Amino acid sequence: MVDLLVTYMEMTAPPSGEQLAAPLPGAAVTRELPDLPSYVSLYRAVGGPVQWDQRLRIPEPELEALLASTSTHIHVLRLDGEAAGFCEFNDVGQPAVELVHFGLMPAFQGQRLGPFLLDQSLRAAWSHRPGRLWLHTDTHDHPAARSVYERAGFRAYAQRMGTFPD
Repeated sequence: MVDLLVTYMEMTAPPSGEQLAAPLPGAAVTRELPDLPSYVSLYRAVGGPVQWDQRLRIPEPELEALLASTSTHIHVLRLDGEAAGFCEFNDVGQPAVELVHFGLMPAFQGQRLGPFLLDQSLRAAWSHRPGRLWLHTDTHDHPAARSVYERAGFRAYAQRMGTFPD
């Protein structure tokens, strides 16, 4: 078991200002409906370095149903067609939408792609008119995660220590 500091963040209004332009030619964010093997591959590539395992512990039929749900939206960042990262929302269409996963593969970090992916994905989520978007981040996440969320408009509203499986 490992103790982690978990920070809960929310935004209660859509991003203001102009959309962030693609930082690199060929960068595009699209909503996708990946099949299970594609999703798991992307999930591992993005989340492996920061120890994501939540989706890997879900039985396959349950994960397939979650991915097929109309309230699950997955936005994939692609560079010239190659997946570089993704942003996943649950409960789209509800008053509170959770940003469940957000990240880039390590090879694509440090190129201003994260803020672009997040901005495009948040604007798409806000088009469904929720009352708020929320997320949690913890000490295992990328060191820049919280500052990226704050620049996008999220504000911390709670913190707690949690014990999680290794």
